[in-house]
Amino acid sequence: MDTVFLPNEGDFRRWIREAVKECLENIPAPANQTSEEGEPLLNRKEIAGMFRISLVTLHDWMNRGLPFHKQGGRVYFIRSEVLEYVKQKKNIHYQPNEK
Repeated sequence: MDTVFLPNEGDFRRWIREAVKECLENIPAPANQTSEEGEPLLNRKEIAGMFRISLVTLHDWMNRGLPFHKQGGRVYFIRSEVLEYVKQKKNIHYQPNEK
């Protein structure tokens, strides 16, 4: 006859704690990420805010050729590449949000 294991509340807590710990260890730290040129990588919200556009518009720009990079399933941009692309494209209208 087979033995049946019935987990208790402590078992579930331990399993959840281990799963969460494993997930958190695999998340990249975006604040420390830089490009090969040493520039910090910007996320989609930062680029959209810089040009005062919506994320939908940013996605459209990406489909039209705006350079971006994927790392760990996330999308990042290098500021100098984005600015160069926008300078080359005359039909993109934006209001830069320089600080």
